Amino acid sequence: MKHITIIEDDIGLNNGIVLALKREGFTFCQLYRLGDFRPSEPTDLIILDINLPDGNGFDFLRKLRRSSDVPVIILTANDLETDEVMGLELGADDYITKPFSLMVLRARIDKVLKKSVGTANNIYTDEKYSFDFDKMEFSVNDSPAELSKTEQKLLKLLIQNKGQTLAREFLVDRIWTDGAEYVDENALSVTVGRLRKKLNAAEHIQTVYGIGYAWRA
Repeated sequence: MKHITIIEDDIGLNNGIVLALKREGFTFCQLYRLGDFRPSEPTDLIILDINLPDGNGFDFLRKLRRSSDVPVIILTANDLETDEVMGLELGADDYITKPFSLMVLRARIDKVLKKSVGTANNIYTDEKYSFDFDKMEFSVNDSPAELSKTEQKLLKLLIQNKGQTLAREFLVDRIWTDGAEYVDENALSVTVGRLRKKLNAAEHIQTVYGIGYAWRA
């Protein structure tokens, strides 16, 4: 199930998008200000207005792209060609002007999400790596890598949220789900270090100081 974050101060439009897309099986985080966005909370897509009460969507997108490649669809009343070009150059995946058809919005969302899929049937591949999480088969430059169950959990979370910074607290909660009351605070750092070494992925598994970790292509 894909999770969509909507940053739109028009409450009626914000709610209307949710009502129109809920039947498609999405879950939503509805925000009305840029300041309410939390980069450590994973999302599959951001629908972003440009003119918001506490700032400009272009500035938000410029800052976001320094640390995340999460798909972004700009949804705005700004219909100038220069604004559209700016949005796309800053890293938006699509640009839709108001008023718009909800049918068109659904189609654009489907297209962007299909384009951004990093895993298909729990398989991830690129020029260097091949990960099959169902078969628990992992390779680096065609050489097999043996990963522990904990390392596999960490890797899958990073790959599923490729380009996004995942908070340490989120990772600890998702990885160590055996009901243990206490998890050593160094356990995550140790697991990250081992995974980097086994996958030769120091440049891919990046530390975002004070927050957590992210997989960067």
